Amino acid sequence: MTTVELATTALAVGGEAIAREDSGRVVFVAGALPDEVVRAEVVEERKNHARAIVVDVLTPSKHRVEPPCGLVAHGCGGCDWQHVAEPSQPLLRRSLISDVLQRQGKVHNPTVLAGPKLSADHLRTTVKGVADSEGRFSLRRRRSHDPIHIAGCLITHPLVQEIVETSTFAPGANVTIRVGARTSERLVIVGPSAAGSSVPSDVLLVGADELRAGRRAWFHEEVGGRRWRVSAESFFQASAQGADALVSVVRDYVDRFGSGAGLGIDQESGPGSGSTSAPSTGSGRLVDLCCGVGLFGGVLGESSSVRQIVGVERSASSVSDARHNLADIDARIIKVAMEKWRPSPAEIVVADPARSGLGASVVKSVGATGARLCVLVSCDPASLGRDTSLLVDEGFKHKSSTVLDLFGHSSHIEVVSAFER
Repeated sequence: MTTVELATTALAVGGEAIAREDSGRVVFVAGALPDEVVRAEVVEERKNHARAIVVDVLTPSKHRVEPPCGLVAHGCGGCDWQHVAEPSQPLLRRSLISDVLQRQGKVHNPTVLAGPKLSADHLRTTVKGVADSEGRFSLRRRRSHDPIHIAGCLITHPLVQEIVETSTFAPGANVTIRVGARTSERLVIVGPSAAGSSVPSDVLLVGADELRAGRRAWFHEEVGGRRWRVSAESFFQASAQGADALVSVVRDYVDRFGSGAGLGIDQESGPGSGSTSAPSTGSGRLVDLCCGVGLFGGVLGESSSVRQIVGVERSASSVSDARHNLADIDARIIKVAMEKWRPSPAEIVVADPARSGLGASVVKSVGATGARLCVLVSCDPASLGRDTSLLVDEGFKHKSSTVLDLFGHSSHIEVVSAFER
């Protein structure tokens, strides 16, 4: 492998630092921060770019610290920002999102806010890993498929950590641990089967083969003043505090920018304005796109200004959970992929897609609802930049983005953005 000395300048979307060789070729440097001089090993070379990994820091950034978790020194690949000072992590995330919104999203001088402050430690209530040769729950070593046992992990919730430290599984088994931090309910899914597994007596253990055969298994969590059933195969946020923060920001944006949504026609979009957007006749309808178990719809559906929730979700287990969780409000849950969703009139659209984001066809469908407000939850900066540009082209204006620090010690970024027509 080639070792090179590089001066870094900025952050890339994936959390790596950006540098340029003398030839002008861009190098993405894992383990580096902006404004550093590092010695790095090149691990991938392409015509227009290369990737490298830090082997020595010659001139450190002011944001650099020694990793607080000892597992990093042993090669654990669970957290890629342990070298970033905890107070600096939110600053770097917001800087990256501001840059993405301007460069890709075509937003001049975007408003980018900090979300509710969350601890970086001991919040994670869902972890996925593999059993090592001794049957212990493990994560993968950095840049390797080899397992590393994570006793004493800095980011896992204590209810998760107890399972990590006291359970055994068949070597090589895939293991997912999920807990309800506020209900103390715990669920472990083991694949290909739960044979050979030993977990604490209060933990619900289920094999992946049992789920495929139709067995139902779930745990409960409490967020936003409601109790949520979350099935083994349903998505839910990685911590209760993180889910609370997301709900709080989404609700704030709906309250701030959605108050006029029921007016139907924007005075600036009336006859002669040149706008081709259809007026909304949704009569208080809110579309919860990629609704999961119904988190946003359930909380927002209790608002006096929202008369009906229409949830759109492709996962069968999440649809079942959403129908159960929202049984007490006026909610209709549609099982369909968002790309095949046929839009109907609505005042507000809240969307929480996967990392790939909405894309052009779904943004068109959002526009076809006539909604005055779209609140987009993004978990990938690149898809946020693209979707922002698409929403702007569809006639929406970016009002504000709030960056949430749901995954401390990680370059993963969660953003809630409000777009008003």
